[in-house]
Amino acid sequence: MDKRVEILIDNLKKRNISGEYFESLEDAKEWLVDSIPKGVIIGVGNSQTLKKMNISTILLEKGHVVYDKTLSKTREEAKTIKKKALLSDWYLTGTNGISLDGAIVNIDHSGNRAAAMIYGPDRVIIIIGTNKIENSLEEAIYRARNVAAPQNAKRAGLNPPCVEANKCVDCRSDDRVCNNILIIEGQVDKNRMTVVIVEEDIGF
Repeated sequence: MDKRVEILIDNLKKRNISGEYFESLEDAKEWLVDSIPKGVIIGVGNSQTLKKMNISTILLEKGHVVYDKTLSKTREEAKTIKKKALLSDWYLTGTNGISLDGAIVNIDHSGNRAAAMIYGPDRVIIIIGTNKIENSLEEAIYRARNVAAPQNAKRAGLNPPCVEANKCVDCRSDDRVCNNILIIEGQVDKNRMTVVIVEEDIGF
């Protein structure tokens, strides 16, 4: 385990957030699937990392109720699924950046992912690659705005100015994806949130 990961996990613990480390996404997936109790209702935040894990399909096959908006067929269905995910037992998601001292940074289009991370689900699991670890909170925010947001906008078929500029221009476009910025500084319940760190370059 890299020294930076050790430092991050230690700093997360001080914030009442647990940390897990895996050398591969496959190992992280195996741990995650084995950790979720039978009958638990799962909410899934839109995440390239979770999509790569194929986690929603796996959990559906195991008999879980899974609320994942990417499985919806219409915009209205997606909206309903996002609302239901807010009250799921477990919520699985990625993140856009994390500082070495343990502050977790998310940029959200409509705010559903940020809302579920803050309150609602009893357990929140955040999967990140080591590429998302930054030295400071300022750098984590910069990463979220200038690395994650343009790529996520393009992936969603939106066209705010950052897609062409490949960086944040603090736009007021109707296609703006960085409408909500969430910084998680800690948790009241030390058993609620876990950050799973994978020794891979994954996600935006």
